[in-house]
Amino acid sequence: MMSTPPDGLLTLSDTSSDPLYRQIYDRFRSAIAEGALKPGDRIPSARALAKDIGVARGTIEVAYSLLAAEGYIQSRGQAGTVVTPGLQPQTPLAPPSVQKPDEKQDGSWIRPAALLPFQMGLPALDVFPRKIWARLGARHLRAQQAADLSYPAPNGLLSLRTATAAYLQVARGIQCTPAQVFITSGYNNTMQLILQALFKPGDAVWMEEPGYPPTRALLGQAGMQAVPVPVDADGMVVDAGMTAEPRARGAVVTPAHQSPLCLSLSLPRRQALLDWADRSNAWIIEDDYDGEYRYVGRPLPALKSLDRQGRVLYAGTFSKVLFPGLRLAYLVVPEEQVPRFERLCLLLAGGAPALIQGILASFINEGHFGRHIQRMRRLYSERRETTAAGLSAVLGEHLHIEPQPGGMHLVARMRGHQTDRALAARMLSHGMYAHALSHWYQGPESQSGLLMSFTNIGSAEQAEQLARRIQALA
Repeated sequence: MMSTPPDGLLTLSDTSSDPLYRQIYDRFRSAIAEGALKPGDRIPSARALAKDIGVARGTIEVAYSLLAAEGYIQSRGQAGTVVTPGLQPQTPLAPPSVQKPDEKQDGSWIRPAALLPFQMGLPALDVFPRKIWARLGARHLRAQQAADLSYPAPNGLLSLRTATAAYLQVARGIQCTPAQVFITSGYNNTMQLILQALFKPGDAVWMEEPGYPPTRALLGQAGMQAVPVPVDADGMVVDAGMTAEPRARGAVVTPAHQSPLCLSLSLPRRQALLDWADRSNAWIIEDDYDGEYRYVGRPLPALKSLDRQGRVLYAGTFSKVLFPGLRLAYLVVPEEQVPRFERLCLLLAGGAPALIQGILASFINEGHFGRHIQRMRRLYSERRETTAAGLSAVLGEHLHIEPQPGGMHLVARMRGHQTDRALAARMLSHGMYAHALSHWYQGPESQSGLLMSFTNIGSAEQAEQLARRIQALA
């Protein structure tokens, strides 16, 4: 049975401090808790409800994704979406802890169920060679033996580690053996492995300011102190780090494209950082999340390629290059640390599915990976230019798009007095996705801007249409 929307859902407040997706989420949740919507009741589709209440379909999808993630509703495919059977409406569930849009974490960190314009961290999913991937997958499935159904190697499939080592030697200038390569299930898994192997609670770790907020959260979760170190046009200011915390046990850096400002760590700074690590017996974690995508000249060699003292741990990812559903990343550790990491991997009993690793190994070995990178480099260069031009044509009075040598997103600086957090929250409530730059700062002296991916913006016309939607919100 199709149930009508909860009472009051058609009269959303434009003056509320909560974005529209949060208001919709709260009304559905209250209706379920109070029994107005009963277990098994079918709720309106996102398309139908968006039309009824006059908001963007993406806004409804964000609200529905939250409700589904917390177990309030379930998708039944063509049968529609229903309130989860078995819920007890007479026992209202405790409200979740929700931070307001002007706090350190907001809706911009939600992973919506549907792809939203400008969404960060996603490659161009429309041009991934799915037919090639499917053919390789079918071949691996047909060739599976009984032994292939056993537990995967905790440090990763040998064929994938070998292929990764060969790729890094050619593409990033890193001399390493397959034994030094560890396959992980993503950046967070990589960081957790490093922190458990080489650090202890109470250690201080330098972190770029601004810097990737999940890294800061991972350090805090491990009981470590994230020390903000400013960046300038040459990247992390090493002297400032030594002044702020000379006894730091490590540093997390993004040398190829500083996250999020897309600056490159200069050669003198790279040498200074390596010298500091050697003298201090400290570790450098190099997060090379999109080093393949440089549009001015050739991609820069990795910091790891300059490491002669075994102080750099190199973290890369396949998920941002291919597709995030792959959930595969890799870590290159100094040769002396291989036994320690092998023991830890065995203890944690991790390991991504061997089938997916095998498909990826074939994808690399048969040349598809290298060709895909080359195609994406050309495509991203075009989409970056057209997206920046479309946004600037409409929003030039509100935003300034900073030039940058590479990366997968634009840095749009705010003009005037509007805050980036308020605009990012309004964009999310209207079906668009941007990160507020100020959230990436740990200290009080933050800067205002929007971080907007261009990888899935197909044309200047699409960019201009989206810019006009932002203009209406600004």
